[in-house]
Amino acid sequence: MRFAFLGSGSEGNSLLVQASSTTLMLDCGFSVNETVTRLARLGLQAEQLSGILVTHEHSDHIGGVARLVRKFKLPVWMTHGTLLAQQTAFADISVTELNPHQSISIGDIEVQPFLVPHDAREPVQYVFSDGERRLGVLTDTGHITPHIEASLAGCHALVLECNHDEEMLRTGRYPPSLKQRVGGRFGHLSNRQAAGLLAAMDTTRLQHIVAAHLSKQNNQPELAAQALSAVLSCKEEEIVIASQSDGLQWVDIA
Repeated sequence: MRFAFLGSGSEGNSLLVQASSTTLMLDCGFSVNETVTRLARLGLQAEQLSGILVTHEHSDHIGGVARLVRKFKLPVWMTHGTLLAQQTAFADISVTELNPHQSISIGDIEVQPFLVPHDAREPVQYVFSDGERRLGVLTDTGHITPHIEASLAGCHALVLECNHDEEMLRTGRYPPSLKQRVGGRFGHLSNRQAAGLLAAMDTTRLQHIVAAHLSKQNNQPELAAQALSAVLSCKEEEIVIASQSDGLQWVDIA
């Protein structure tokens, strides 16, 4: 199993997971043309996708999904709450609704959604498995819950939101209301919170850690790497950063 990013950040998010003949896209916040261009950088065409999973209805995650689904006739999965928030955009599209407490199999990949606290209708994140290896994805959550910890236990690879440095957010140029939203219990994880999750987890199986959804205004890659590497007792350069412009090339899970 392997994974890659088309891009990660407030201007657009999309992740790919591949196992055998199955390639799933998680979210798509890019235009069709931009998505096709970014897929080509990873050696893929949109027609090769097995389908698209959606985490929640914010535009940087779902903005390009409906158009991509229509153009390439792809299946799409999301929670009932997310679909309700996007009824108009998906009115003419057949959407499979997910039960956030139930896993599903899509081709060669088992998909386990789990609920997260975020300011959206019914937001979820996902754990992907090929039966032997597990990739956990956690972004767009305001705080860590026991359910999140249990869902991500035993993962071999982890994509973890490091949205902001708390001091940079506090002293930055965001208006107070936006600072409160981002740093609140239904906003985004800080470097400190992400590191706290790692400290609470059993990471003995962890092969890869990717810091994702970094804010351009309120974080720096080196700060995220410092926070996570301190917990894992590894070198900062071992912490991989998914970028907004370049995404992340394929990462193989052994």
